[in-house]
Amino acid sequence: MSIQKVLVVDDSKTELMYLTDLLQKNGMSVRTAENAEDALRRLGEDKPDLILMDVVMPGQNGFQLTRAITRDPQFANVPIILCTSKNQETDRVWGMRQGARDYITKPVDATELMAKISALA
Repeated sequence: MSIQKVLVVDDSKTELMYLTDLLQKNGMSVRTAENAEDALRRLGEDKPDLILMDVVMPGQNGFQLTRAITRDPQFANVPIILCTSKNQETDRVWGMRQGARDYITKPVDATELMAKISALA
């Protein structure tokens, strides 16, 4: 499966702009969401090939949203990469337990992120 459509979920406009720009330069189409509610609405509109998920967000956090998405049969096969400032090993382990396929810490290194995305394809 090649990854063409990416949903980026982050409450930081700066992060959304950076990731959108990076992914579009690599030939992907990007949709964004600023919170869990927005993300679920976007999922219902158009199923992405990949979700980049922030953890620290108002309302439902990225761990909770990842768990909800990966347990939904309709979206269980959509890989999620957690993209967060939480850099503790316990956070990474917890994120993977929630169903994330990978974990990357901010500030996001463009080369590292693209390598992780390529590894999923």
